[in-house]
Amino acid sequence: MSEITRDVIVIGAGAAGLTAANDLKKAGLSVVVLEARDRVGGRLWTDVIDGAMLEIGGQWISPDQEALKETVEELGLETFSRYREGDSVYVNADGQLTRFTGDIFPTGPETEAEIERLIEILDALVAEIDPDKPWEHPDAEALDRISFEAWIAEQTDDQEARDNIALFIAGAMLTKPAYAFSALQALLMAASAGSFTHLVDADYILDERVVGGLQQVPLLLAERLGDDVILDQPVNEVHTTDDGVAVVTDNGLTVRGRYVILAHAPILYPWIEFDPPLPRLKQQLHQHISMGFVIKVHAVYDRPFWREQGLSGTAFSPYELSHEAYDNTNHGDERGTLVGFVSDRNADDLFRVSPEERKARILESLSHYYGEEAKSPIVYFESDWGAEQWTRGAYAASFDLGGLHRYGADLRTPVGRIHFACSDMAGAGYQHVDGAIRMGRLVASQIIEEARA
Repeated sequence: MSEITRDVIVIGAGAAGLTAANDLKKAGLSVVVLEARDRVGGRLWTDVIDGAMLEIGGQWISPDQEALKETVEELGLETFSRYREGDSVYVNADGQLTRFTGDIFPTGPETEAEIERLIEILDALVAEIDPDKPWEHPDAEALDRISFEAWIAEQTDDQEARDNIALFIAGAMLTKPAYAFSALQALLMAASAGSFTHLVDADYILDERVVGGLQQVPLLLAERLGDDVILDQPVNEVHTTDDGVAVVTDNGLTVRGRYVILAHAPILYPWIEFDPPLPRLKQQLHQHISMGFVIKVHAVYDRPFWREQGLSGTAFSPYELSHEAYDNTNHGDERGTLVGFVSDRNADDLFRVSPEERKARILESLSHYYGEEAKSPIVYFESDWGAEQWTRGAYAASFDLGGLHRYGADLRTPVGRIHFACSDMAGAGYQHVDGAIRMGRLVASQIIEEARA
């Protein structure tokens, strides 16, 4: 058994925890970051698989993500734009492929008009939502008692319009079926990005990448903390008294301090024994949030062959196994990389079959967008965050029906000396690295203020 003492103990070496730790250190407080994994980064992870550099976790930066952009610039990292020259493709319910440009899918004039009308309705509602306090909207309770799927059905009889509107939130963001979360949760997702229109615009929401991978953000932040980041230390006990906190890890390390920050996905809180226990409201709250489920598929080819066809690589369909896919070719790489996503119920089904059949089904789906050549990558890899012990899903946690209005205001509330920070509880930048950085900054400022009082 070993023991150390710090002013603040941070549990989790992702973007939120490392941002908080750096801000606290700058303010003159001593810190330690305890990480369960053998690496830093949390849901950011860049690795070399069969000779190809792949961003296994989060990777994109959008123009509104000011906190992330400031951090990237301050760390001296270089960015590059996602490839988007040429046509996008859309596959309808009949399997028909159509090339198009712009944001609205080519669904036929009446359905296109209906999609645009629904986006206008959603944008107007989103403009009334404070992403930090969505439960304060006058109609918050009613919006939280109806599923997003049912809410869309109330707005239109056009099934293809319904399917496409649901895709932007359910498949692409929350990675849950649209019947499993509320209209209020959907509005929060859109408000966190500035508008529903932003979610529709892939050129906006998936704008830039970092040369060498986005995991460099937490890696460089951790570098500044040196030996104060300790890996392979899953925390299993948090003890609090009026005088301070004591944190115990699986590997026998005890850290005593004044404050503790839980900077990891909230679904992992039940893995920690709290003494005294968390308040009953917190315990109830944590039973009403869950992670989404998505497989991020990486397919690397000897060249970006789709560009030869005048395609940007951007592809969408609520009717395909891979509901969206993009050109994900690395900066300066002669090879071509596609990244596709399989979410919620489709992901469930794929883990009921063998890995070989799963790969075949996914590549078949990609071939519906790009042609037969998509079936023969030289490198193939599936990011399965549902199998990650210290994440257990992707991209982030969201509330069940009624949960956001009922418990949202309590999600970030400190419990004495215990503070909470992660992208899952952000307003702006919710479930993105930008939100993690914002939450890290916020919690650090709260602790600094308390420590100086």
